[in-house]
Amino acid sequence: MIYEKSKQLFDEAKRYIAGGVDSPVRSFNAVGGTPLFIKNGSGSYITDVDGNRYIDYVCSWGPLILGHRDNDVMEAIKSVLERGTSFGAPTDLETELAKIIHKSEGGPEKIRFVNSGTEAAMSAIRLARGVTGKDKIIKFNGCYHGHADSLLVSAGSGAMTLGVPSSPGVPQSLASDTIVLEYNDDKSVADCFDKYGDRIACVIVE
Repeated sequence: MIYEKSKQLFDEAKRYIAGGVDSPVRSFNAVGGTPLFIKNGSGSYITDVDGNRYIDYVCSWGPLILGHRDNDVMEAIKSVLERGTSFGAPTDLETELAKIIHKSEGGPEKIRFVNSGTEAAMSAIRLARGVTGKDKIIKFNGCYHGHADSLLVSAGSGAMTLGVPSSPGVPQSLASDTIVLEYNDDKSVADCFDKYGDRIACVIVE
């Protein structure tokens, strides 16, 4: 496959956008290579600016459950655009969507809409800490939950050492409240609760 146009666009983007992308997960740093610049999508496929076509397993990192350019979704978007683009205030459509989710099988009692997965994870952790009155959280090595400071933490030198910052700008004092364990290791979770159970607010898992 050829990625020449994506490389050119990435080089240009780096002149104006910090790191050339608007989210760390798009930078490809963990896997190497150049970020793909996407031209369009249709159904379960996306096409990059070089004409390469892919099955889209990312689905906009989760929310694109109906695929790209679904006819009903596109018509709904067009009709809503006639009302305006953004208000910074509540609308009736928020409540209508919340009611649908609430009435669905296993739907939550209350709903909070947010703008990103990072914001959702931050809100969930804050809620857990507020309800429990505890500060520490458990996450798992290799799992991504957004770029909130308390989640940009990697494992320390031991099986149950407190986390260390994995990004510049994350204070050690904040990272120390995040415990990073190996994924799918039940014993390490049980051992961690034996040691820190009275201080753990929540476990977050991808």
